Amino acid sequence: MKKILLLFLLFYFITFSQERNFSTDINIETNLVEFTSSNLPIVVINTNGQQIMDDYKIIADMGIIYNGEGVRNHLTDPFNNYNGKIGIEIRGSSSQMFPKKQYAVETKDAYGSDLDVSILGFPPEEDWILYAPYNDKSLIRDVLVYKLANDMGRYASRSKFCELVLNNEYMGIYVLFEKIRRDINRVNIKKLDPTDISGDALTGGYIIKIDKTDGENNAGWNSTYLPFTNAQSKILYQYHVPIPDEIVQQQRSYIQNVIFNFETVMMYSSDIADSATGYPKYIDTDSFVDFILINELAKNVDAYRLSTYLYKDRDSRNPKLFAGPVWDFNLAFGNADYHAGWLTTGWELEYLTTPQNMSSEYFLTPFWWKKLFEDTQFRNKLYARWQNLRPNVLSVTIIINYIDSLTQLLD
Repeated sequence: MKKILLLFLLFYFITFSQERNFSTDINIETNLVEFTSSNLPIVVINTNGQQIMDDYKIIADMGIIYNGEGVRNHLTDPFNNYNGKIGIEIRGSSSQMFPKKQYAVETKDAYGSDLDVSILGFPPEEDWILYAPYNDKSLIRDVLVYKLANDMGRYASRSKFCELVLNNEYMGIYVLFEKIRRDINRVNIKKLDPTDISGDALTGGYIIKIDKTDGENNAGWNSTYLPFTNAQSKILYQYHVPIPDEIVQQQRSYIQNVIFNFETVMMYSSDIADSATGYPKYIDTDSFVDFILINELAKNVDAYRLSTYLYKDRDSRNPKLFAGPVWDFNLAFGNADYHAGWLTTGWELEYLTTPQNMSSEYFLTPFWWKKLFEDTQFRNKLYARWQNLRPNVLSVTIIINYIDSLTQLLD
């Protein structure tokens, strides 16, 4: 554990040493450097005079120059990875105030219909994210964590660093991410159609999230139970897949009942760890263990209460609720000055579920995270998994080597 704290300290000092020089870097980049080529793929977007909005997508043109790993990409090269139409809008919540915006992109055909394509080696899809690591001066926090999650055997978004040129203006380094979607190559659960309203077909697949409500097409329901006594708000579970416009009433009722049954057991059961009647009946415990480990490793202040996803497949494939995929670590690894995010000791979960720490916070943590964390059987699983991962996937040497490889790539 002492070694992993050194990792936290490393990120802490890297972050703040880079922050001191950031304004200088920006001035040099925008005023003195003429961008012509990169070892990274180059994404070129032309909105044809339109302003990119934050509540609906405009149609624009996008081309990608990517000559392969280790081959230089020049702005004068032809668009050889993608050349076509897109829908694009500004995405994010608090990040919308930053001068460097992040974008949600949908690839489209010539007629404006969504088009599944493979971009930069990713499996085909239509929904993409051009992420701007503006408040992460290391640029690598999300990419690092998603790689660790993948190595732990959990799906997390694939990533690819790139350079963005928007309307002939160089915008800097971005990261192409997959949006969290139901897909055989992403969250591999059964497709749920509007006609699936009974029997086994009704039972999956669903993705729900706990998050802010920024953006389009958000809807959900409030938990029956408060996060803690006298809390000022309840947890809002949001429909992610199927989206609110497409999920039908029978499906809403079903997934709400799944969460209600799990929460009720966690609230009232005298033996929450009972294999027949406790949480093992309702959740895939190993996925919740991994979710905690990766968020605690990164000391993520947004964990459990924001950017948190849960998914459920069809009962005939797997009847339990899974935690994940993990998402949004730009404020992790010491990059926050609140909720103990800068400390290299202590469990973030314990801080975020202590009422006196969160009395003025609107976005709260579901009560059952703390009850899981305090359960002896669950804690034993957490300990055993940590011991299993530390010699390999989560060893200091492996993590530092991956950080070094990203540093070299971005140098």
